[in-house]
Amino acid sequence: MTFGIEAAGYYVPSLYLEIKDLAEKRGIESAKLEKGLGLHKMGFPDVHEDAATFAAEALLKLIKDYDLDPKDIARIYLGTESALDAAKPTASYAMQMVEKQLEKEFGERCFRNCDVVDMTFACIGAVDALHNSLDFVRVNPDKKAVVIASDYAKYELASSGEYTQGGGAVALLVSSKPDLLEIENNWGVATESVFDFFKPRRHYHKEDLNAAPDTFPDKIEVFTDEPVFDGQYSNQCYQDRIREAYQHYKEITGKDKPYEDWRYLIFHLPYAFHGKRVFTEIYSLENGISYQTPEEQKAVAKSENYLGFINEKIEKSQRASSEIGNMYTASIFMALLSALQVSFNENEELDGQEIGFLGYGSGSKSKVFAGKVSKDWKTVVSKWNLFENLKNRTAIDFETYEKLHRKQLNQSVNKDYSGFGLVSVESGNPVLNGARYYHSQD
Repeated sequence: MTFGIEAAGYYVPSLYLEIKDLAEKRGIESAKLEKGLGLHKMGFPDVHEDAATFAAEALLKLIKDYDLDPKDIARIYLGTESALDAAKPTASYAMQMVEKQLEKEFGERCFRNCDVVDMTFACIGAVDALHNSLDFVRVNPDKKAVVIASDYAKYELASSGEYTQGGGAVALLVSSKPDLLEIENNWGVATESVFDFFKPRRHYHKEDLNAAPDTFPDKIEVFTDEPVFDGQYSNQCYQDRIREAYQHYKEITGKDKPYEDWRYLIFHLPYAFHGKRVFTEIYSLENGISYQTPEEQKAVAKSENYLGFINEKIEKSQRASSEIGNMYTASIFMALLSALQVSFNENEELDGQEIGFLGYGSGSKSKVFAGKVSKDWKTVVSKWNLFENLKNRTAIDFETYEKLHRKQLNQSVNKDYSGFGLVSVESGNPVLNGARYYHSQD
């Protein structure tokens, strides 16, 4: 019996900012971002959108596109680092929205017997959810699980991470009928506790805050979506962890050069070109190439052999990221969708070919695993129309972008939007203070 991904759905925000517009306003050479990092557009949430609405949209698309009965779904595990509450899982909000939408067809609370939870480990949380759900269906082959990766990558305005922002969600149906991708049960893992990127509670003194209520404690903890990060250090941690996890994967499988057998290498992509940049070390080690300086490493990256390797095994997975930006937990799965969509569009035959995954989450952890493309993969991919949908988004100007970022707008920018949305956050009732209320699709 085989196990893996049966189907997939996704959601990308309907708004985007052209990277060249951001570059102009920030005094950055646009070529540095477009040609250097592979960035073209930044997907951005509207006023009513958040990680819960992203997840709900992707889940509903998955159910509708593949005619699923929600009562057959035994669990919905959400990987996110954009949680809306420190106790109530974001997945429960998404489940409730979709449940309400499906009420007429499937009755009230069609997910009442579904296990729902969030999993968090920076950008690898959804890979953890996939790993866990695969174990679940292996033990329960008659059951199905849904893994959702949903995030909003938000950085401080004018920071060094601002141009990598993005967001969206990918939902995967995991079962013993892997019509898209059969995943082997070999997982290379590498973990080290570091502070390359994290979202701590910041501390402020009450006297430093204007009009702080007397009931507030003297030291106040504030959480914000924007991370504390060290870009160069995080890149090094990413490179170190994937090298260690890749080595562990080799030890587990006994394979000499696994990447040579992979049709595609699928990375977590904080920006589109990140995967091809960090893989130079493993590529060099596997091919007996030694380098001591950054200049020598760049020479490897620019070599004819490496460029040919990138063009063959990585480039197609980058294309969606260039149009969306960083999706945190969802970026590795969007890279998979990107590669498979391009192969589908080009009528490439992938049946039986192997795909390798190199996941990373700051803090830090990497997981390396592989899957085999199933014979029915084209039937699954035919539902996506990924790049056509990306063309149908709405561009926003820089002023609107900054207002959205600062949460200065009360009305949605996209007046034609008809999906899930945040209606209100409770502020009057003390026993419901902070409760979030959403509306279903029209």
